Amino acid sequence: MSMFSTGILVLTSPLHVLPLRIAPVLTSAAQVVERTLYVHLHPGLNLGTGGQVRPAYIPPVVDLCTLISCLYSNAADICAHLDVRVLLSNVRAQSAALSGNNGPFPTPQTLSHSPEVVLTDFPIQDSGQSSLVTQCLQKYAGHCYICKPCLSSVLLYPRLKEVEEDDDRRGRAAQLKPLETFSDVVVGGTFDRLHGAHKTLLNISCLMANRRFVIGVCDQELLKNKVLKELIEPYDQRVQKLQDFLNDVKPSLEYEIVPLSDPFGPSVSDPELQCIVVSEETRKGGEAVNRKRVENRLAELVLYEIQLLKDAHHADIEEEKISSSSLRTRLLGTLLKAPSVRKSCSLLLPLFWSQAVKRIVQRDGVKEEDALRRLKSQWLNAKLIEHANVVLCTLWEPDVTQRQVLKTWTLLQQRIQKRLEEIRPSP
Repeated sequence: MSMFSTGILVLTSPLHVLPLRIAPVLTSAAQVVERTLYVHLHPGLNLGTGGQVRPAYIPPVVDLCTLISCLYSNAADICAHLDVRVLLSNVRAQSAALSGNNGPFPTPQTLSHSPEVVLTDFPIQDSGQSSLVTQCLQKYAGHCYICKPCLSSVLLYPRLKEVEEDDDRRGRAAQLKPLETFSDVVVGGTFDRLHGAHKTLLNISCLMANRRFVIGVCDQELLKNKVLKELIEPYDQRVQKLQDFLNDVKPSLEYEIVPLSDPFGPSVSDPELQCIVVSEETRKGGEAVNRKRVENRLAELVLYEIQLLKDAHHADIEEEKISSSSLRTRLLGTLLKAPSVRKSCSLLLPLFWSQAVKRIVQRDGVKEEDALRRLKSQWLNAKLIEHANVVLCTLWEPDVTQRQVLKTWTLLQQRIQKRLEEIRPSP
């Protein structure tokens, strides 16, 4: 089967059984899409009528939060190479939906990456129905999103038949209890190497926010105690990734992304905020925010807590939950950037070093040895990593370092072999 860079997955199964089907659905989708997989939710959508099928609003209910968490957790376990994004443009409370008369997509939404293929879990009754469902699916996707010309389509249902009966037995009753929503919602975090746990937090926050979503991004002082802080992405890069993700997920919201130099940021001073979304481990931080707000004579925020996502692939030195620190640890020994051939490359770092020492001596009036000592403590790792192709770290036990070296050597041998095959003359 052909592989596509970007795809959109239209899920039509009932909301309460979707969590049971997510694993086989993602497994099948990962055989078709290799980069970005958008997920569009429309439980109960009938693609087999042959008539005109239009997108419709679905209400924000408790089961949606469960599904979102399940989706990202399974994606991290099954297809970690895919950038999965759950789209929420068609999720809106009934009262708000009735006030609009153009439906969720007055015009097709532009995504960061235009889909080349649309997939669905819609159940077809026989192979003769495939053509009809395929045409209907393509038209439906075109109503919702701007897709690439000659959009392909894939019906996943034949691969899902074996789990259908099990779903029916295990599927619990739907929790159609409305999810409480708020005008203005706030969250905070480092958001380094955006992963499934981040996406769960952001998606659920977008689900709960009706007007404005404020995101505090840790910077400067708040990064000092992070594991492998030198490998944290630059602030601007983290913000750009956040903006791309959020604009895909729910473009109707007003987003405010602000740098955090202290643990509180705007959460303790903004009177319009109503809710803060926290995890199990950051709940105490949310409670501290409310104490500060009371001191500032502001209304307390509603604390909405989400569960942490377990990391099924964590190593002995990594956290059990999905985390950025674990992802940074996995970078050790890998190729961070391709090497480039430079003459007198060995002069680059010494040249930087001498210039930096000279600037500190002139600026602060200190002795050269003091400037050198300060430079070593503040800049050595960061600058070395900036120029490095591969990074190792001896922070843990010697056997961990040995595994890093072995990983580095193995990957280097693979790259050399691949390069030799590329330059080998054809017979």
